[in-house]
Amino acid sequence: MPSPEAIHLAQITSRTTSWSLSFYPQPLLNLHRRSTSGTTPAFPFINTLGFISYFVSTLAFYASPLIRAQYAVRNPQAPVPTVRTNDLVFTIHAVVLSCVGWSMFAPRIWGFSQGKQGVGRTMWGVAVGCILAIVLVIVFVGLGQRDHGYDAEGWAWIDVVYGVSYIKLLITVIKYIPQVYTNYVCQSTVGWSIGQILLDLVGGVLSVVQLVIDSLLQGGDWSGVTGNPVKFALGNVTVVFDVIFVLQHYVWYRKARMEAKGKELESGEEEGIGERSRLLGRRHADER
Repeated sequence: MPSPEAIHLAQITSRTTSWSLSFYPQPLLNLHRRSTSGTTPAFPFINTLGFISYFVSTLAFYASPLIRAQYAVRNPQAPVPTVRTNDLVFTIHAVVLSCVGWSMFAPRIWGFSQGKQGVGRTMWGVAVGCILAIVLVIVFVGLGQRDHGYDAEGWAWIDVVYGVSYIKLLITVIKYIPQVYTNYVCQSTVGWSIGQILLDLVGGVLSVVQLVIDSLLQGGDWSGVTGNPVKFALGNVTVVFDVIFVLQHYVWYRKARMEAKGKELESGEEEGIGERSRLLGRRHADER
């Protein structure tokens, strides 16, 4: 029987792989269609901000001596942050792919056809509000404290890092709402890749399973769940939205998807017939 450590490693690897691969289906679909219609730019826009904030907080806990020292002061029983190299690599990969996805809504870069939707005032407001909030925290810690944020017992620079990480948590809750609404208004999921959702769903389920197994291996200690219910709830938000997308794609708006696929096949057949006719015409001309 595999050791608990081996099971834990396998779960982390599978979860990280699923989440990493989930960044590719949508850009590949956009490339195939030469279009971003059917998707809203609000999702890659706000998702990029979320992963940038995730990268900044991860990098701080991984590489900043000051932040690691303040973390140790506040957590004497577990003084080392649980951030590993693979976490940092994942965030870098996520930022790059999120930026690529957002850039596909720029016609001057990719030349794709687009829908009429923009990012929207709400998402712009969320982005600006998050940035202003972090600026205020930086000013308060750097200028409003006598020790300028170096005393971990009071307001410190680690609180700025926590504030940046909370941006990612907020964005995790709201980032899928514009696309869910767009699918609802259009009564269709054409243009929205279900592949990314299925991979994201696998990663989310594995994350929950890992938490449950870890608790069972610790003799039924459920403090990992009950000790931080907010984090546990946020971890399941993505799964909830993924299930909604699956229902939209395979159940609620299946007819629209099948009709679009049929039109695509008919268009392909017409193009194929036209091409064959041109080739035959050339062949007859050569024989003459």
